Amino acid sequence: MDQSKIDTLREQSVPAFSHLIEGVHVPASDGGTVDILSPINGTVLTTTAKGTKADMDAAIASARAAFEDGRWAGQPPAARKKVLMKWADLIEENVLELAVLGVRDNGTEISMAIKAEPGSAAVTIRYYAEALDKIYGEIAPTPGDILGMIHKEPVGVVGAIIPWNFPMMIGAWKLGPALAMGNSVVLKPSESASLSLMRMAELALEAGLPPGVLNAVTGEGHVVGEALGLSMDVDVLVFTGSGATGRKLMEYAARSNMKRVYLELGGKSPNIVFADAPNLDEAAKVTAGGIFRNSGQVCVAGSRLLVEASIHNEFVAAVAKASEAMRVGDPLSVDTHIGAINSDDQLNANLGFVKTAIAEGGEIITGGERILEETGGYYMAPTIVTGVTKDATLAQKEVFGPVLGVTPFSSEEEAISLANSTVYGLAGAAWTANLGRAHRMVKAVRTGVMHINTYGGVDGTVPLGGIGQSGNGSDKSLHAIEKYLNLKTAWIKL
Repeated sequence: MDQSKIDTLREQSVPAFSHLIEGVHVPASDGGTVDILSPINGTVLTTTAKGTKADMDAAIASARAAFEDGRWAGQPPAARKKVLMKWADLIEENVLELAVLGVRDNGTEISMAIKAEPGSAAVTIRYYAEALDKIYGEIAPTPGDILGMIHKEPVGVVGAIIPWNFPMMIGAWKLGPALAMGNSVVLKPSESASLSLMRMAELALEAGLPPGVLNAVTGEGHVVGEALGLSMDVDVLVFTGSGATGRKLMEYAARSNMKRVYLELGGKSPNIVFADAPNLDEAAKVTAGGIFRNSGQVCVAGSRLLVEASIHNEFVAAVAKASEAMRVGDPLSVDTHIGAINSDDQLNANLGFVKTAIAEGGEIITGGERILEETGGYYMAPTIVTGVTKDATLAQKEVFGPVLGVTPFSSEEEAISLANSTVYGLAGAAWTANLGRAHRMVKAVRTGVMHINTYGGVDGTVPLGGIGQSGNGSDKSLHAIEKYLNLKTAWIKL
């Protein structure tokens, strides 16, 4: 990466962002705006439209009209593929601009953001563009005088609510398969990090996506998010974020048209290290990255470290050493390993978890405090807390910050019991050289993704989905397409 180009982009003024409805920029119906603070230095970066219920209703009506008249759903698969491939190309052509804009908005370190955000989004859009003309219907094994056909049809209007930690990456996980299958989409970005995703939506129009097929409304969740969830004209709702919001969306669906709701929610993922791990130094470095990159603001972060008692002290010291070598600071510097916390509220919540952990008997090994306060930004030192019991707050509640809780175990059975002792089931890992144990851990730990001798790095060819209170349905892979299709049976007597 070229630091000089990054510095040039960081100095550029950011225009105000308005809604995107029927292919044009539209201000809030009452003229309301929201100041967007940069977590890098706490200053106002720009404004976005503060959406109203009327704004969201207009966006949904646009999406419904676009679906019903077939301007996108009625196009041949090859035509839809061409537009989506062009969209992916445009994202790649603007990769640095998008990455820097996103970092200024949410604080992710640029070294991660450039790959995980626009880089990942382009790959995802292209993946589903390539897949869309390879989704076949089926012929059922019926009696000879009956032809049973199973058609796969787009669901209609999809509402997509996207979080602030990786808006382009997670946005593409929803937009890619939904649009590839011919649906129309109403996008609701996070109010605290919407800029890069809104810019990405603009590029979709530039690529040739017909107006109205993708609409985007910015604003507060309790206003425009609620309007999206309660709409009688939205067929499927997809969401990544907190469990509390996920519950509300399910309630909205029940109160309205019983729309399908797919949720990717929180996690308290166990990272389990056995004494026979093949390389403890490597495990320590990966463990530190698995919780501290993006300041721990990752849904699958390995936030619970379960360590075999015989190596507990040695391994915790190695993780602390690795974390202290990670440079926290300006997220737009290519030398930074850990960027900013997304907001002042999130930073204070993180620090509150640390205070609670100490009150409940935990011991801070490193970190635990706000740093770089003089910058005006929101930064926190990577924090490791030992002595975390199974029922402690730090073992049970998602922090969504750079805080690692450590718990020892004495046997494989105890490790499994600890791993499964929360309401979550999103991700996990086990480090062991024992092949039999590795397979047992994959089977026994209740989670959507289980890593062995690594953490993170799974690509778009495999699904990401949770169990328990980590959600339902899957993002990524061909399986994600299933959320955006209806099955229709044709039963024909010959």
